[in-house]
Amino acid sequence: MFKRTHTCGELNKSNVGSKVQLNGWVNTVRLHGKIVFVDLRDRYGKTQLVFDENSFNDEFEKIKKFSVEDVISIKGVVENRSDSSINPAMDTGEIEIAITGYIMLNEAAPLPFVLSDRNSAEEHFRLKYRYLELRIEELQKNIIIRHNTYQATRDYLSKNNFLEIETPMLMKSTPEGARDYLVPSRLHHGKFYALPQSPQI
Repeated sequence: MFKRTHTCGELNKSNVGSKVQLNGWVNTVRLHGKIVFVDLRDRYGKTQLVFDENSFNDEFEKIKKFSVEDVISIKGVVENRSDSSINPAMDTGEIEIAITGYIMLNEAAPLPFVLSDRNSAEEHFRLKYRYLELRIEELQKNIIIRHNTYQATRDYLSKNNFLEIETPMLMKSTPEGARDYLVPSRLHHGKFYALPQSPQI
């Protein structure tokens, strides 16, 4: 695995000519004869990669078989895109990376639903594969908003000399919860409290 030098959302024209190393998920694959274009994605954005058959020879057949959500590590040189291929919808849409090397970190199994389209599967089915659904950009933005809100609240309280203390909570055992950790009562023999581990709490 190559040590990341940049994220997939930060490269621009000022980086042209630089040697970079990125890690991420394969978002899309486009075959154009002796060239394969790959959009590499991480939580910061996407960057277009260019694999040239002349640079990879026997490896090129493997590259053509890249699948969506494969995890790869790459190194290459940042180049300007041609005027006709500039993508204003992408933060990195003015550049691409000419790949000089790659490592396949993990090949993805066939996906149970299309990650780019939440309507491609019913909600209960998506929840079964929640770890995949959370890769969707919309949901990641929600997670970031939630984190920033909690962080701002904690920062405010901390600056005003509040202390955050986590204490155990004892209560009656609840049905349909997770397995309870039982705490015997010292005063009432044969009775107990439960340290709840219920996901609803």
